[in-house]
Amino acid sequence: MFKTNNPLFNEKKIRETINIYSGEHMTINGTIEKTALLLFLALIPAAFVWDYFFKSGGMTPLISGLLIGGSVLGLIFAIITSFSPKKSMYLAPIYALAEGLVLGGISALMESFFPGIVIQAVLLTFGVLAVMLVLYRTRVIKVTNRFRMIVFAATGAIMLVYLISFIMSFFGTSIPLIHEGGTFGIIFSLLVVGIAAFNLAIDFDLIERSARMKAPKFMEWYGAFGIMVTLVWLYIEILRLLSKLRRE
Repeated sequence: MFKTNNPLFNEKKIRETINIYSGEHMTINGTIEKTALLLFLALIPAAFVWDYFFKSGGMTPLISGLLIGGSVLGLIFAIITSFSPKKSMYLAPIYALAEGLVLGGISALMESFFPGIVIQAVLLTFGVLAVMLVLYRTRVIKVTNRFRMIVFAATGAIMLVYLISFIMSFFGTSIPLIHEGGTFGIIFSLLVVGIAAFNLAIDFDLIERSARMKAPKFMEWYGAFGIMVTLVWLYIEILRLLSKLRRE
């Protein structure tokens, strides 16, 4: 549910990893396969929570607990995985399962308010993924150091805004307009969706460079984990955007 711009996952770190470990090397195809597996793993608990939500008639203590538990576990395993690439083959699947609980609960809740919104969000999420992949492969988008700095800074600023808003919620208030369905709220969500999409380009670049540098096989899991984190964030932001448009 958050995006990690891990400072350890750069060329220097990859080279150090290559010097330490030997054996099979990661490939782009291997990373794609593991990304698909993580998405499948996330779908299992998501489907369970979705089904239970509508069979039980809405939000229940169990679903609330699964949402909170999934969020906490997802955050913990995401942080550990970010700084322990070698453990990603074990922790990335757990992260996917935890996020599946969260996505299932949020999706069901949003669907109960805005019928049809989930399929729209899913299609738009994978549509953005496909478009960004084409733009990256055709080098319409070039991931330069300046591009990375701008996207990282923008991502950090958004996370800071969300953190401040979260803290303010404990005092019964929040940052005005960003969560509302007015023009400013919609523009803010469009901006966040755009930043999340640009993070996909950075993920593609990291995977491509790692494969080119013959990083260890386990880095396929790490690359898949990075894509998964970004897709979860992108999907949730698209859901927020669509909900604001529906309210309008």
